[in-house]
This record gives sequence, structure tokens and C-alpha cells, in this order.
Amino acid sequence: MPQARRSLHVSGPAPEERAVLARLSLLDRFLPLWILLAMAGGLLLGRFFPAIQGVLDAVRIGNTSLPIALGLLLMMYPVLAKVHYEELGRVARDRRLLRLSLLLVWGLGPALMFALAWLFLPTQPEFRTGLILIGLAPCIAMVLIWIDLAQGDREAAALLVAINSIVQVLAYALLGGFYLKILPGWLGLATQDVAFSMAEIAQAVLVFLGLPLAAGFLTRRIGLHLKGPRWYEQRFIPFISPFALYGLLFTIVVMFALQGQAITSDPLTVARVAVPLLLYFAIMWLTAFAVGRRSGLSYAKTATLAFTAAGNNFELAIAVSISVWGVSSRQALAGVIGPLIEVPVLVALVYVSLWLRRRFLDNTNRTAITNP
Repeated sequence: MPQARRSLHVSGPAPEERAVLARLSLLDRFLPLWILLAMAGGLLLGRFFPAIQGVLDAVRIGNTSLPIALGLLLMMYPVLAKVHYEELGRVARDRRLLRLSLLLVWGLGPALMFALAWLFLPTQPEFRTGLILIGLAPCIAMVLIWIDLAQGDREAAALLVAINSIVQVLAYALLGGFYLKILPGWLGLATQDVAFSMAEIAQAVLVFLGLPLAAGFLTRRIGLHLKGPRWYEQRFIPFISPFALYGLLFTIVVMFALQGQAITSDPLTVARVAVPLLLYFAIMWLTAFAVGRRSGLSYAKTATLAFTAAGNNFELAIAVSISVWGVSSRQALAGVIGPLIEVPVLVALVYVSLWLRRRFLDNTNRTAITNP
């Protein structure tokens, strides 16, 4: 696939978008179908072949299954190898984007999840706690895929993910204590004492962001030095790009296979946890997109802001839940249900984003004609 930018089909594409669509591979063109099949396949494997859970979960990195870790690394590496690291300084000077991202991710996100968890699960403290832990952890992995598919700003995405990772290491334990104990106490609600290991959080960030980030940076520096930009952009990047989606599909299969039996045996639980998650993703994405638009950000940066705000680090939330309450706890199950809801919702929001991109471009063109 020629690597101008990855594109997805939306209704009524413009001529240039139809030209890009015609060059898409079968994998790219029907990605939502493959994602749904991967989710269904993982659930069926976990449901009808429960022994596979022991095999997949036999080797771990910290509290995370090694197959999931490998899938995430495979998924993130091609995206991070595409980043123009030499342009990060330019992105870092955009204080407006950085300020909005920090306010949305670390201000609105945890508060919104806290409110939704208590509103929809007032008598389910385990599930409620699991959801609150999800709201404290912005995504540092799959979000790069969604931003790439939505034609967001890769350099801004890499910078925001790196900043969120640092804040995550420093603030996750403090925010956990605030939203699980201090704030409920102020409001006269039930409280919990929870101990978090900053070492475990730092390890998760190192594995799921540090390794692929270093690999992507070194690949670009070495590739450009040895072969030049033309070979790197026109030969190497198109070769490695499909592996990001292979890694995504593999990760989804493994993740859902590990909890397939628990999820399929209690669909009512899934529905109970799904409602606040659905509202969370929709509210965060729409709010961030609207804020970015009103603030005058470009489409690429607005999309990056929206997906960064809406995505969550389920791997970290699950790891913390397992370390504190155990692998079979309802807190951990809430974390596993998270990607069951997030994956199809954010795929749908990629299409919404691409539709809004056309609106952005149309408005820009009209403005240029009116004010030449």
C-alpha cells in the first residue's frame, strides 16, 4: 500500500479518497470486520477451549500475559517507526494542545468515570472500583493505532502518549487514593484503602511504551542514516505497516480468549459494566473533539486530542486489579470487559472522525475562497 496516509472508507468519499481506497489492502479495507471476528474468535476460544487460558497465561511479564505483551509491542512498533521524531520540538511548542490534553485526560477523565461508576453501579463496589481504576489510566498503546487510522498527527500522538506515561507513573497511585478513598469520604460514600506499587506501574509503562518507542526511534535514525528518506518512507514503512494491524488482531484474540468463559457465562454483568463505559468513551471523545475544534486546532491535532482523551490503559488497570484483588476478582473482570466495549466503539469513532475530517476540509476550503 503506498504510504501517503492510511485511510478508511467513509460514505461518499471524495475522488482523492476513492483513489486511496482503491489501493488499500484487504486487511485495511475490511478492518472493522476483522476486529469483530477477532473478538468473536477470542471469546469462542475462551468459552469452548478453557484450557487455552492456562497456556496463554502461563508466562507473564509482571502481571501481564506474555502473548498480550508481545502483541502490543508488535502493534505499536510500526506506528512509532513512522513518527518524525525530528518534529517533536515543533509539536511541543503547541502549548494549547498540551494544556487541553492534560486537562481532559487527567482532569475530566477520572472525574467522569468516578461519576458514571457511582451512578450506574452504586451497589456493585467491585465493578465500580474496576471502572474507576480504568478512568485513571490513559491509553499508551492502542490509541496510536486509532490515531493513525483516523489520520491524526503521529508526532503529537507520540508526544502526548509519552507525557501521559510519565504522569501515569507519578500520579496513578495518588489519584487512586483520591478517587477511592478521599473523594468518597468527602461525599459521604463508601471508601476503600488500596495500596499501589509505583514500581509495577513504571514497569508496565516501560514494557508497553518504552521498548517500542526506543525501537521505533532507533529504527528511524538508523534507517534514514543508512538508506536515506526515500527508501525508508517508500519501501520500509509500507513493508512494516501491516504488522501493526496483525499485532492488534492477535492482541484482541488473546485478550478475549483469556476471559472468554467469564464474559460469555455472565452477559448481564457485561451489560451492567458496558453502559458506563459506552457513555465514558462517547462523552470523552465528543467533548475533546469539540474542545479541539473550538480552540482552533487542525483536524489532525483535534483527532489526536480526541482519541488520546477517550482511550484507556486497560493493561495497567487489569494488572493493578490482579495484584491487589486477584486474577478472578470482579475488579479485574471489569478491566477485561473494558476492551470488549472500547475496541468496537473507537473503531466506529474512527469512521466518525474521518467523516468530520471532510467537514473540516470543506470549511477550510470555503474560508480560503471567502478570504483569499
